[in-house]
Amino acid sequence: MLREETKQAEYADFVRAHDLRLRQALSSSYGPDIGREAAAEAFAYGWEHWEALTAMDNPIGYLYRVGQSRASRLIRRRRLALPQVPTDRLPWVEPGLPKALEALTEQQRTIVLLLHSYEWTMSEVAAVLGISKGTVQTHADRAMKHLRRRLKVNR
Repeated sequence: MLREETKQAEYADFVRAHDLRLRQALSSSYGPDIGREAAAEAFAYGWEHWEALTAMDNPIGYLYRVGQSRASRLIRRRRLALPQVPTDRLPWVEPGLPKALEALTEQQRTIVLLLHSYEWTMSEVAAVLGISKGTVQTHADRAMKHLRRRLKVNR
């Protein structure tokens, strides 16, 4: 019985430490509703496979992949739709930004949102997405160029 309580406490600590980041990453890829649901399912999977996760170098990166798999099933019937900018936020938020973000590739959108909206470091993004920092930089540069062009913003 003590082992089960220890396992529960360890997993609860793990979820508390990583819940926000996983939800942010999946919401950046799939929108807030599907992202939340995919993160919850990934953490449920993590609980079922906790012993295997503890042996991994990057368990949160693995759960991100699990969340991607869950999200892809959820999104097959729905098109990504980012929330529209509330009118009380204008002019502080560019009203065309949600549509411009939707036009990016999934990976570009995820990287831009994690870097610029959630203020993750390139190392954090690379670790969760399972890619190199150089790849993060390349996707970020291309995405920002596309956003500037689409929003008619001169640097």
